[in-house]
Amino acid sequence: MKIIDLTHAISAHMPVYPGTEPPVFTTGCSIEDNGFLEKKMTFYSHTGTHMDAPAHMLKESKTLDQLSLDHFYGKAALVDVSANRNPIIDIEDLAFCEEMLRQNEFLLIHTGWSRHWGADAYFSRYPVLSMEAAEWLSQFNLKGIGVDAISVDETNSKSFPVHNILLKNDTVIIENLKNLNLIPVIPFIFSCFPLKFEEADGSPVRAVALY
Repeated sequence: MKIIDLTHAISAHMPVYPGTEPPVFTTGCSIEDNGFLEKKMTFYSHTGTHMDAPAHMLKESKTLDQLSLDHFYGKAALVDVSANRNPIIDIEDLAFCEEMLRQNEFLLIHTGWSRHWGADAYFSRYPVLSMEAAEWLSQFNLKGIGVDAISVDETNSKSFPVHNILLKNDTVIIENLKNLNLIPVIPFIFSCFPLKFEEADGSPVRAVALY
C-alpha cells in the first residue's frame, strides 16, 4: 500500500484565513529544565488542512464529534480542474464523473491552487464551486468534499453559499489540501480524521490518500 500526504504542516508562519490569528508555539517544558520537551500550541479550529463541520455554519447542526468515525474515511474520486481558466467550477466541469460520484464517498477537487501556498495569491481568485454545482453535488451521498484552496467560498463572501449547501447534508468540507496532483489512481481511499474534542465546529486533519 502507498500513502500520499495531502496535509500542510502547521507552523507559526503558515498562511491562515484572512482575519484569523496565526498559530503560536511556546516551549512549556525543556529537557534542560524539566527533563522532557513539551510545547504549548494555540491555534484556531480551522487552521491549516482542516475540516468544517455542519455546525460551522448551521445552528443546531452536527459537530465533528457527533459524526460517526467512518464519516472520515472512504473511497474517493478526484476531479482535475487545474487547467481551467474560469475561476468558477460549474456543473459541466463535473458532469463527466457522475457515475464515479455515485460509487464513491468523497470528492477531491484538484484546482492546482496549492502551488500558491505561502504567497499572497493564495487568498484571491482561487477556483470555487458555483451554487448550481454545489447543489448538483448534493444529490450524491458524499461524506465529504475537499479542495486544495483556502475555502470553497470566495474570501469576500458574507453568506458562504457553497458551505451552506454542502453542510446542510452533513457533507463535511476539507480545505487547504495539497499534493492532489500526486494521486495516480482513481478511486483511492481518503482518510481525514479530525482531532476529537467536544463541540468541534472544525478541526485540523491529517489528510492522506491510500492506494
